Amino acid sequence: MSRKRSEEAIEAFRPRFVEGCLGNEIDEATAHTIYDKLVGFSGFGFPKSHAAAFGLLAYQSAWLRRYYPAEFLCSLLNAQPMGFYPPASLVRDAQSRGLEVRPPHVNISGARCTVESGAVRVGLGYIRSVGASEAEELAAEQPFADIGDLARRSSAGKDALEALVASGACDVWGPRRELLWRLGVTPRGETAGAGNRQLALPLEPTAEIPELRPQTDWELMLADYRHTSISVGRHPMELLRPHLEGACVASNELTGVPHGARIAVAGLAVARQRPSTAKGIVFMLLEDEHGQMNLIIPPPVYEAHRAVVRGEPLLLARGRFERVGRNENVLVDEVESLGPLARQAAGDAEVRSALPGAHHFGHR
Repeated sequence: MSRKRSEEAIEAFRPRFVEGCLGNEIDEATAHTIYDKLVGFSGFGFPKSHAAAFGLLAYQSAWLRRYYPAEFLCSLLNAQPMGFYPPASLVRDAQSRGLEVRPPHVNISGARCTVESGAVRVGLGYIRSVGASEAEELAAEQPFADIGDLARRSSAGKDALEALVASGACDVWGPRRELLWRLGVTPRGETAGAGNRQLALPLEPTAEIPELRPQTDWELMLADYRHTSISVGRHPMELLRPHLEGACVASNELTGVPHGARIAVAGLAVARQRPSTAKGIVFMLLEDEHGQMNLIIPPPVYEAHRAVVRGEPLLLARGRFERVGRNENVLVDEVESLGPLARQAAGDAEVRSALPGAHHFGHR
């Protein structure tokens, strides 16, 4: 049972083990069953020292998550990329336990995520197109009076300023589409050599703001994901569930489902695992607006739906519900993409590219 995973070396001990069992009044069939379990464990087990180190880290992490949830989440967000769960899932998990997570704010957020009165405030550096140096400079130049003041005084580039607006960091000043229009007609300060900034005159745009259609809930949610990889507001499944046809069990309803029942579940793919020791089985973690669900996808189902399982962010899975102790799984026999339905519900908005991709572990 060493790191070399030598099946021959382990099997060499089987006769001695069985002989010892027979000498202790254990029948041969039971002896082989026990030893088969030991052989199975040897495929993924690791040394006691390694297990003890991981056990200590797991205990410390659980303690911090329980007693210092804001600091724990804030630290995880600032340490990305890392670990099994993407930032979006870390945020949803914290929210499900009552922790408030606040979106980036042009006049409040720091460059990195911070703890703010018991809540977690997403940092400006989490906004895509805003570099680390730009985030630091923006935080140092706070506060800004309005979008014009931001455009004139900030040293951030055009893409960074547009991303600030599109991500919702400037919502305090009005609707995002209106702010983007204002940003486009606002003169910016020019750089006058060697980093010395020459401010433009604080003139307001003379053109009238056209009538702009308000953004839908779908558009706002997708913009949050697209520009920050997380959404502290609506979950995609919260908006998509009313459009699902037929019965679809939510994660918070699984406790009432009997073992062996055939059900359908839907959600956002969080992680996929295909361990080399699992004989082709794929384990998936699916997230809806209430929590997470475990999927077990047998090799034939995976091979038949490989592209959907591997590439689609929103999935609908059907199969048999299994409950063993506290473990709840769905043994999947059908899986389909919810992408076309989501796009239709979102008013033909691009959904797939905006949602965060699932983490993938193990063999392809």
